[in-house]
Amino acid sequence: MLLLALAACWAIAGPDPAVLQQQLIGRFGPGRVGLLNDWLQLVASARALDDGRKLQLINDFFNRRVVFDDDSSIWRQTDYWATPLETIGRGRGDCEDFAIAKYFSLRLADVPVARMRLVYVKARLPTASGRVEQAHMVLAYYSKPSAQPLVLDNLQTAIMPASKRPDLQPVFSFNSEGIFAGVSGAAAASPVGIGRLSRWQDLLQRAQAEGFE
Repeated sequence: MLLLALAACWAIAGPDPAVLQQQLIGRFGPGRVGLLNDWLQLVASARALDDGRKLQLINDFFNRRVVFDDDSSIWRQTDYWATPLETIGRGRGDCEDFAIAKYFSLRLADVPVARMRLVYVKARLPTASGRVEQAHMVLAYYSKPSAQPLVLDNLQTAIMPASKRPDLQPVFSFNSEGIFAGVSGAAAASPVGIGRLSRWQDLLQRAQAEGFE
């Protein structure tokens, strides 16, 4: 009954919940079906909310329900970008996986692609011997092109304006529409397209094969 109700909610857009569940069980076993169904329900219900509430619910869901881990432990690879289904199936992810899962979730909750960017940053992290720089990825949301972006992050669970995150130094940003130099919401995408970022292109193809648009 739950899948039938979710299918009705998702009829307008998005992957078929029953197909997603079959894929999840086939690849990862039944252990994460509850997490998948909770995510499907969250995204379906979020569509009726304003963007601010969507951001909060989806950011909190992944930060609380998915465990941070590195790719070598999860996938036995040095760098692997997981689809949302793969992140849910494992119940674990690294910074890219958190940002990507939030991006796809907000897309399914009817947030326009143009309002979101995945941002590669250098994060200054505190350690026992002082601060160190580490490559990191976050999701940025723009209420309008000229607006200061809000940052969704797995390191800092509170959603903050970019100006309140001096620990993050942006390098470049991208979304399904292209790659951007810097993080200005008004900037035009690079004419070379997403092909220059092979891991992103590969992920989009795998996500599409799973039923995501």
